[in-house]
Amino acid sequence: MVGSSRQGLPSWIGLATATKKVELDKNMLNEESFARQPSRNSNVSDADLSFGERSLSAAAAAVISAAFSNPLDVAKTRLQAQAAGVQYGGLCEAECSRNTMLQDRSFTPSTTQPKCTPDCTRYRGTLDVLYKVIRQEGFSRLWRGTNASLALAIPSVGIYMPLYDILRNHMEELTSHNAPTMTPYVPVLAGSLARSVACITCYPIELARTRMQAFKHMQADVKPPGVWKTLIGVVSPVRTANSCQPFQSYRTLWTGLGVQLARDVPFSAVCWSSLEPLRRKFLSSIGEEASASSVLGANFGAGFVAGTLAAAATSPLDVARTRQQIEKNPSRALNMTILKTLTEIWRDGGIRGLFAGAGPRVVRAGPSVGIVVSFYEVVKYALHSRESKE
Repeated sequence: MVGSSRQGLPSWIGLATATKKVELDKNMLNEESFARQPSRNSNVSDADLSFGERSLSAAAAAVISAAFSNPLDVAKTRLQAQAAGVQYGGLCEAECSRNTMLQDRSFTPSTTQPKCTPDCTRYRGTLDVLYKVIRQEGFSRLWRGTNASLALAIPSVGIYMPLYDILRNHMEELTSHNAPTMTPYVPVLAGSLARSVACITCYPIELARTRMQAFKHMQADVKPPGVWKTLIGVVSPVRTANSCQPFQSYRTLWTGLGVQLARDVPFSAVCWSSLEPLRRKFLSSIGEEASASSVLGANFGAGFVAGTLAAAATSPLDVARTRQQIEKNPSRALNMTILKTLTEIWRDGGIRGLFAGAGPRVVRAGPSVGIVVSFYEVVKYALHSRESKE
């Protein structure tokens, strides 16, 4: 009896077990495909896109980001330059002149306009920089260096974002088969390598932008020097002093490259290691059906958070980079190391000096990264959708 029941049970149990196994396999497949779906949505099947299409997406994103964030970039650079000892003295405007005459009863009117008081010329914060730049130099000066930002952003981001995509895709394919435990670290490695290549390639324009934003141009009737004239001004003193060593003069165009890499590599590492899991999480909450609005929202939110964290973490290195780039003594600039510069900043201003300009930098970086990443992914999504329809 027992033996017959034992012989009868397997047909029922086997059928039930097989059914459950099939259902379990289906559920596992659904879960795996759903888990992979955010990655596909976030990359928008970018394996099918060419490098030119990726670069077009990144360049369009860079233009929007540069135009949006330039005033905050000016504020950040002015605060950092001021902490480095740059004096922003100049001639007062009419209202400021009247205040100076009221405070100084011994002032005698003359054809020469009085110089600004220290309170007029010293920046006390982000909003104060924006206000004083508008009052003393004009509203358009908030976009000083925008041409350099665009000249930098288009090739830089045009190299950075597509190269990150390509490196990440290849690395994920390699690690998934050979070293699955390394897969979570792929965004860090890919982002760091891509950023290094872009930074080295486009660095002279970065140097010109910082100098254009850091220094005032007081001659109202003369057009401020552009990118080319600024770079000539960097090279000329060294060329004059080292007429027999032309390499030495052009080397100054990469002044501060070391600290720039020391800032950008960890920035990319923090940014991408935060951004990838965040946008996958955001896209997983949306579901399998991706749309342009969902891709935009998920990538902007993830980019905003990641950019803010990365900017806050690397602020001291950004201060050191600015200090090296605005150094006007060529021989001193070529001999400045990262450790020496950070030590000098600590000696001059302590912890506050190390985070000079951190406010506008963090406020700028979050939306800027969000705009670049989200717009980049949306354009890729649109290009892929157009190709799939064709």
